[in-house]
Amino acid sequence: MDDLKFGKRNKRGDWAPNQPAETAPLFAFPPRLMAVLKWLPHYFLPWNLIFAVSALAYWAWVIPPVETMTSLSLGWIAWLYAVNAIAVFLFYGAFELHLYVLKRQENRFKYNGKFPADQKSNAFWFERQNLDNMLRTFLSGVTIWTAVEVGMLWAHANGYAPWLRFADNPWTLALVALVVPIIHEFHFFCIHRLIHTPLLYKWVHSVHHNSVNPSPWSSLSMHPVEHLLYFGTAFYHLFLPSNPILMLYQLHYAGFGAIPGHVGFDKVEIGKEQLVDSHAYAHYLHHKYFEVNYGDALIPLDKWFGTWHDGTPEGEAQMQERYRRRKEKLAARKASLEVGGAAE
Repeated sequence: MDDLKFGKRNKRGDWAPNQPAETAPLFAFPPRLMAVLKWLPHYFLPWNLIFAVSALAYWAWVIPPVETMTSLSLGWIAWLYAVNAIAVFLFYGAFELHLYVLKRQENRFKYNGKFPADQKSNAFWFERQNLDNMLRTFLSGVTIWTAVEVGMLWAHANGYAPWLRFADNPWTLALVALVVPIIHEFHFFCIHRLIHTPLLYKWVHSVHHNSVNPSPWSSLSMHPVEHLLYFGTAFYHLFLPSNPILMLYQLHYAGFGAIPGHVGFDKVEIGKEQLVDSHAYAHYLHHKYFEVNYGDALIPLDKWFGTWHDGTPEGEAQMQERYRRRKEKLAARKASLEVGGAAE
């Protein structure tokens, strides 16, 4: 597959798509009906369908009987942790094996031309990004994922969270299922802006941003505080007209859905002719520039708040202008404090 038909590569070997990153047309004004209809299949395929099916599979074959979940016990909690860990290992590991170990498509469509395993850095445990990322994923990420899952299932089983039946409330539950990605996007943007405040960035979010060149195992490589905030997206189902299956869908959208944004490749080659879009470019730009694209472009929150970067020279100019204005404000504030101190 010739990736230069879709983008360009610079002297460092970094690849960028010809088309700029775009936000979904869902919230455009004035409404763009034809654009929405053309985009609509991408709302479901392939990622959202995968996460929804995984939630159904969990409910059918993994989640214990309701009677068991009414009380907390080590047996079913350990079972859920084991299943979550195996699922993450297989799902994340499949991308890692295909793209980073076997390198079946070499660096075609890869944003950063280098591979994390080729470089050592003392920013990571044992100076190895992949090992650091994997350990953080399983020691903290899967543990907190499971803790939130267990707490929510216990709440549903004991009547502390809504449990609507599909047979009785098909349209209500269908609507909630439809907006699960929107809930995730809103939640993610809010907590992401929060952990980019100076104190939380230094002590919490910087762990994730150590992976400037993200790969699949970077997806859940976070500080435990960030893991709790991130998987807290499930807590909306304490108040929404929902049920455990939709709560699991919300969790899986967060847990498995972290992969597309961190896979490091714009497109994944399936066979010789088939390409699957990762839709990772906007989030890759966030890892590259840190203070842009706090959301995933489903809702144009970054455009509304002036932090959108689409990868074009115009987007770069807007980012630099924003940095310049902020620098001027900080300088003016510092000068004002110095004048006030001298007057005293």
